[in-house]
Parts: sequence; structure tokens; C-alpha cells
Amino acid sequence: MQKASETSNSSRNLYKYDQVSRYIMDLIDQGTLKPGDRAPSLRKLSKSLKVSIATVNQAYLTLEEKGVLKARPQSGFYVHADLNREIATPKPIISTCQPRKVRFGELFEEIFAISNDPHIAPFAAARPSMELMPAKALMRETRSVIARHALESMDYCFPPGHDKLRQQIALRYTDLGLNVPPEEIIITNGATEGLSLALQTVAKRGDIIAVESPTYFSVLRLIEKMGMLALEIDSDPQTGISLDALEFALDTMDITAMLLVPNFNNPAGSLMPSAHKREVVRLLGERGIPLIEDDVYGDLYFGDERPDICKCYDEQGLVLSSSSFSKTLAPGFRMGWVTGGRFHDRLLEWKQATSSASPSLQQLAVAEFLRSGQYDRHLARLRKAFRAQVEKARFMIARLFPEGTRISDPQGGFVLWIELPRGTNCFELYNEALQQGIGITPGMLFSATRKFRNYIRINCGFPWSEENERALEKLAEIAKRLAV
Repeated sequence: MQKASETSNSSRNLYKYDQVSRYIMDLIDQGTLKPGDRAPSLRKLSKSLKVSIATVNQAYLTLEEKGVLKARPQSGFYVHADLNREIATPKPIISTCQPRKVRFGELFEEIFAISNDPHIAPFAAARPSMELMPAKALMRETRSVIARHALESMDYCFPPGHDKLRQQIALRYTDLGLNVPPEEIIITNGATEGLSLALQTVAKRGDIIAVESPTYFSVLRLIEKMGMLALEIDSDPQTGISLDALEFALDTMDITAMLLVPNFNNPAGSLMPSAHKREVVRLLGERGIPLIEDDVYGDLYFGDERPDICKCYDEQGLVLSSSSFSKTLAPGFRMGWVTGGRFHDRLLEWKQATSSASPSLQQLAVAEFLRSGQYDRHLARLRKAFRAQVEKARFMIARLFPEGTRISDPQGGFVLWIELPRGTNCFELYNEALQQGIGITPGMLFSATRKFRNYIRINCGFPWSEENERALEKLAEIAKRLAV
């Protein structure tokens, strides 16, 4: 039997070995070490990290096995010259252009259930880590609101919602060059309620709703439960929905409404160019078809400027635009909103009928957080963190996953859409990963026609811990085995 002291020494050595590997990986991720650069010598790194030369050597050999380093006789270890090769992005899949009933089994509920389990690696649900949220600052504002407005914060707040929060949201629309009066904004319990209210407002059972392909599975779930039909429109992983495919569908199908995520679609991460947004609004406007716009990821852009929204080009009041603070501030507060354009009155009626009020305390706290300017400072830090997490995930997946894997290259948000080699069954991968304590989302959940059987979505909303990196390595091993 192994002695306790020996086990302890083995654990310490493993920790030191991991420490060396992750130190080198961090240097590469940060750009300090580039492809072709010589890695620090064994003796130098041994001295700076205070570990044995044998530990450094073992770490370097393992990194060589993974394709990160390459040994050169009598010269040392170098960063592999092909490490930053161009990563291929997923290919579009042609849709059948036929409306379909949406049917989900228990998989939908299971995805959310495993996401609440702290023992499961958090790659399944698209959720940000609470480590990145301004919890302390938001709690200070909450306590301040309770102290100053105790009775108001505990009373009903009937639709359309508290005027202080609606005013702050209206001010944020001005940054996009939009004049959306506070009275046209309806506070909702998260963005999903906003989308649900919008669908109920403009469509009924049996109607055809055009959606992107792939599209977020909660949208398909809403369409399913309302007895509507989903019509999948071809989309490009980079630029979003195909204008030609949309125009063809509009000319050949009796479409009642369209639901679209123009900025950083979940799961593909696509960003529609402004000209495409304008054209979508024009095509729908000519036919009097409402557009339900989900902009929940719009503030999480990686570039220099926030992308505009379809609402910017709406001259007929046909765009119903929804968003929330769930991905950027406080998921548990369930603070979202929707603007209804010409459908405002009917939208308000549905809100009053389905949920007669929204939480008062959270509305007041978020309103004060926005007013103080803390939200924009927080967003700047959050965007930087998400960008680093997404880039590191792409790097690791490209290095670890089977040859032929394609990875999305989103310019915002925090999810990755991964196309695995043809023949890989994403449902088998999901089940085997779950047995190893790893959560992912199978690609077929993002299609009413069960396409994307060799695709998965990975959540990158959490900082990269040692546990999560090991989980991704395990996932890659399973993917390689299933791809054979």
C-alpha cells in the first residue's frame, strides 16, 4: 500500500508539473512566446519557478506530445511553428426551407439541470461566471435602495415597469442613435419573457415563424409550446442570415413573423453587417411582417464600437426589440425589457395578463447602477475577460480536438460553435462527456429539423481554471475516439 507521505509527495509533484505547463501556456496565450520562439531553458525556468529541472523537463515533454513545443537536438524546446495556423470556421448547412413543428424531449430540461450542478464542468448553458459580475457593487446599490426606498422596493411594480429603469434604458438607446421614449419600454422578467410576449403579440397557433439556422434552442422551445411552426433560414457563421434565402422564403412561404439575433447569434456567434440589418428590415417591411429582435449579447462586442441593431432602421414600427441584463450584470435579477413599436399596446396587455408585475427592488437597484456610470466601466472589463476566454478556448480546441474540427470565430459574446469531423455523433459525445462530469450542448438542439448532428456548443463564460482546462482535455480525448 502507498504511504500517505508518498501520496502527498506525488500530489505536490503533479501540482508543480501542472504549474510549469500552465506557465508556458499563459506565455503563449498572452503573445509573450510566439510560434518559432525558443522556450525558456530548463535551468532558467527551474530557477525562476523554484522547481526541479526534472519537473520542467517532464512538463516540456508533455507539451511536445500535445504539439505545443517542438524539441530541437542540442538547442532546446521551441514553440511549434504551426501553432497559430489559421483555424477553419464551420460551414453553413443548407436548410430544407419547409416549416416544421418543433419537438423536444427531456434533453432541453437536462441541459439546464446539469448547469446547476457545481460538479459538472460548465460548458453547457450559455451563462457568465458570477466571478465576473459586479456582485459587491450591485449589493451596495441594493442596500442603498432598501435604506432610502424601503416601502417602494417591496411594493408591486406594475407594467410597463419602474420609470427610473426605463429612463436609463432609453438613454442607452441614444448611444445607438435611437430615440426610444421610456414609455415605449416594457420591463420583463429576463429577455426570454420579452421574446415570449412578442411572439404572443404578433402570431398565433399554427403560424410560421422564420428563424436563423442554427438558432438558440429556447427560441425553438417557445415556438413549440405556442403551437407555431419554425422555418429555418440558411445563415453564415460569420455574417448571419442569408439575404437570398430569406427573400426566397418570403416569396414562397406565408411567414407571419421573424425572430432574429443580429448581434453575436447564439450559438454561431455571427454578427450581421449593418447593411444586412437594413436589408432585412426592408424586406420584411415591404410585406408588413414583424421582426422580433433579440439583442441580449449586443453589449458584449470585442471590437471598438458597439454594433447597431435592426431597430435603428425601423421606420414602420414593425421591429420589436428585446434584451436583458442577464448576460452582463446579474443573471438572477431577471431584468429584461422589450420595445414594441406599433404593437406596444398589445404587448403591454400580454405582459399584464401573464405576469402582472416585475420585481421592484431589482429594478431600482439596476437603475441606480446604470445611473452611477458603474455599468459601462464593468462592461469594459467584462468584454476584455470574455474575449480572452473565448480566444484561449479556440486555441485549446484547435490544438486538442481531432483533425478536421472547425471552430467559430465570434466577435462578441462568450460561446463557441464547433463542427466536429463528419460522422461524429454529438449526442454520443454529450452522453460520454456527462459521464466524465463535463457538460456541453449537442448541436441538434439548435435546429427544428435536427441538423448539426456533428456540432456542439461550448460556453466560455467562465475563467479558465485548472479543472476546466482538464475537462476540455478529457472532452477532446472523447471527441477523438468518436471521430475515428
